[in-house]
Amino acid sequence: MPTVPQPAGAQPLLVVNNIEVIYDHVILVLKGVSLEVAEGRIVALLGANGAGKSTTLKSISNLLRAERGDVAKGSIEFRGERVDKLSPSELVRRGVVQVMEGRHCFAHLTVEENLLTGAFTRRGKAAIAADLDKVYAYFPRLKQRRASLAGYTSGGEQQMTALGRALMARPSMILLDEPSMGLAPQIVEEIFEIVRDLNRKEKVSFLLAEQNTNVALRFADYGYILETGRVVMDGSTATLSANEDVKEFYLGLSAGARKNYRDAKHYRRRKRWLA
Repeated sequence: MPTVPQPAGAQPLLVVNNIEVIYDHVILVLKGVSLEVAEGRIVALLGANGAGKSTTLKSISNLLRAERGDVAKGSIEFRGERVDKLSPSELVRRGVVQVMEGRHCFAHLTVEENLLTGAFTRRGKAAIAADLDKVYAYFPRLKQRRASLAGYTSGGEQQMTALGRALMARPSMILLDEPSMGLAPQIVEEIFEIVRDLNRKEKVSFLLAEQNTNVALRFADYGYILETGRVVMDGSTATLSANEDVKEFYLGLSAGARKNYRDAKHYRRRKRWLA
């Protein structure tokens, strides 16, 4: 299994070992996915729509069963212990929280009520209030909109609400699914800057699934590229950014003449991707 280089003194926080995911007992979606997130790192899970990014995150957070999916083979460890059989709420209590694709804010609740739902596993009003203030410090816009119904806020504000709600659980790891989806470039930059601040200041590790390869490679430390349910390449973000195939097929950059769609289909079958 590829191993993420560890910072000095860091230990593997999350290890996904050769998992296969099947939906409806027959549809094989993930085909032996392995990855690792080191303590204190931001790791990007990259790939086109349908590559298996969201399924990988839901496998880790144990939300597959709600969609008739199951981890049929392999194992998932968090802090050295198997967690693939835990309930989602038990996993939250251990420090792993997922921010779903599409935000999924409670439209009929206020922004502040949405944030407070993130603390449902916790006790202690004073600590919860202190963490709410911390969320508002990271997201000043949410403090201004705290009494507004979440359904009437902008897409960027809803993404901030979803991320702030996850922080209210005091996670050590956040699984962040498509944070840039449907947002203006300026808002995407703002969201990713906050992710980097949370990683550095609050010591929250991130595994983020993202189609926007350009922004993900700028903010992450390490990346995995998925295609049709398999990891076809991994490496530091500097290494991936310098790779010619990644440049051409994920960043839209090409040193030579523009290739046509037939060339792109041939690229998918290059054996060296799977070496």
